[in-house]
Amino acid sequence: MKSNYPKIGLGKFCRLLGVTRQAYYQHFWYQEQIVFEDELIVSEVLKIRKNHRHIGGRKLYELLQPFLLEHQIKMGRDRLFDVLSANYLLVRRKKKQTITTNSFHRFKKYPNLIRNFVPTAPYQLWVSDITYWRIKKDFVYISFITDAYSRKIVGYHLGDSLQTSETIQALEMAISSLSEENKKSLKLIHHSDRGTQYCSNEYVKLLESNSIGISMTENGDPLENAIAERVNGIIKEEYLNDYQVDNIM
Repeated sequence: MKSNYPKIGLGKFCRLLGVTRQAYYQHFWYQEQIVFEDELIVSEVLKIRKNHRHIGGRKLYELLQPFLLEHQIKMGRDRLFDVLSANYLLVRRKKKQTITTNSFHRFKKYPNLIRNFVPTAPYQLWVSDITYWRIKKDFVYISFITDAYSRKIVGYHLGDSLQTSETIQALEMAISSLSEENKKSLKLIHHSDRGTQYCSNEYVKLLESNSIGISMTENGDPLENAIAERVNGIIKEEYLNDYQVDNIM
């Protein structure tokens, strides 16, 4: 069907828009470049996710840096999240269901000593928490102790119960990483929630005998133990949930 509308040349069209012909072409070249870069990024993300299916966007951004540099792609974290969202690659976190903390017990609870405290070196602050992992029809429990400055896991233990004896083994591993000189010179603080495991006489005695200060959350807010909560989330959501095992033997 023949159109009755007059034809407008590209030059006149650009003048009407107030842009040059060169700017018009550059705009479309730029859009094509963005689409091509996004396709490269998605392809690389899928490669990474083959072995790390639930790795989060922030870690992806760090892992992608050599790739971005190699391909001369300038991409901020916000743009990466936009690309992940547009391609349905954002990871949705599951809400925590199993309770591993019992704060209603007879043991002494200690105050929070680390409000506004920012460690400036390793062995100033250890943060502890317990997470769970479902295997077949049962649960197992993993105790972590993390150095808040280096973010290194200095102690861990996998057990089939929430008994204090299980959690103490993670603490013993962490303490074994300290030299005698460190024990004398460092003012180390151990921070945890107010669970029975951390308030128990055995756990407190082990901390005190190694001159480690005791700090605990006070109002149940996860932000009071944010680093430990974050470590648990990373280990569990990005790694453990991708594996199915029958038992821990």
